[in-house]
Amino acid sequence: MSRLGSAAAPVELSKKKAEDRLESAQEHLLRLRLLLGGQLGEHKIGPPLCVVFEGWDASGKGGAIKRLVAPLDPRHVRVSQFAAPTYDEKRHHFLQRFWAVLPGWGGMTVLDRSWYGRVLVERVEGFATEEQWTRAYDEIVEFERTLVAEGTILVKFWMHVSPEEQLRRFEDRAQDPLRSWKLTDEDWRNRDRRADYEDAIDDMIARTDRKGARWKVIAGDSKPHARLAVVEHVSHAVEKALTRRGYDLHDAD
Repeated sequence: MSRLGSAAAPVELSKKKAEDRLESAQEHLLRLRLLLGGQLGEHKIGPPLCVVFEGWDASGKGGAIKRLVAPLDPRHVRVSQFAAPTYDEKRHHFLQRFWAVLPGWGGMTVLDRSWYGRVLVERVEGFATEEQWTRAYDEIVEFERTLVAEGTILVKFWMHVSPEEQLRRFEDRAQDPLRSWKLTDEDWRNRDRRADYEDAIDDMIARTDRKGARWKVIAGDSKPHARLAVVEHVSHAVEKALTRRGYDLHDAD
């Protein structure tokens, strides 16, 4: 059975209840973020928070990221997007280009795609040799282990969407002049290779889901559910980490 089947079924909520619950979750996350940044409570700087987003094309990554960071002061969070590496970036180890955007203590970074490109698109499309992408699993695990050992709260999302819903979103984008730029020939080609990508995703989750760096698969066919699930999961991860470090979470209530 595919590991993508681990995505929780959407919560049955009315649109109004979903909006109210999301607003409440965003406010709670804002308080936690201020606690991490040393703006609340004992005014001590908390651990770095890094949130990684991977997912299918049109799976709702952008919308989820928008809801995650919308309530936060833009000076207190960095959103970094990664596409194919440049010529100069290819001259270095594939992890090199990600170091500069990682958060320090008291900081927060959200990554729209990440180092997992090596074992996904680079694997499937042949941009990396088999030796390179096979070796990358251990390199990524050690990289993330190092970050977590230094105190980083690492949250990893795979935004999952069914092939039927993905096709519907592709067609909607194609007909919308303000969103058609989001849809490329590459998106259609990737869709035709969905089975190959599913194999790569299953391997990725199986080989890089480790203590302190767990994957959370989000069922994305329902955008309201997915956005709520993302914000609540990040809040839960921060609460768990701060509790372990002895923080008084009453300051975030």
